[in-house]
Amino acid sequence: MNWVLITDAPMSLDWPENQLLDMEVDGKKITLARWKEGYFAFAQKCPHASGRMAQGYINPLGQVVCPLHRYSFDMKNGRNTSGEGYFLKTYPIEQRPEGIFIGFKPNSFF
Repeated sequence: MNWVLITDAPMSLDWPENQLLDMEVDGKKITLARWKEGYFAFAQKCPHASGRMAQGYINPLGQVVCPLHRYSFDMKNGRNTSGEGYFLKTYPIEQRPEGIFIGFKPNSFF
């Protein structure tokens, strides 16, 4: 796993809970989410119709909801929770003393 630093600043101090943010990290377009005490990273676009996930929202169950057709996904594993059978690419996040890191598999293209 290749770990890339996203930020060395403690985002939890000034970044509200339940927020979605588009980012480009190491040439990959992702969405970063903050929900409760954790951070989650996943593909920037919905696998169904390419809606920008950062324009959606996080529901009370902690699932990210696409803005186009309201398909919902588990932010931990990318499973579609509304029953359509799609899978949202997810990436591991680690909070370390140096900052927040995202993990990419070597030679990962998505």
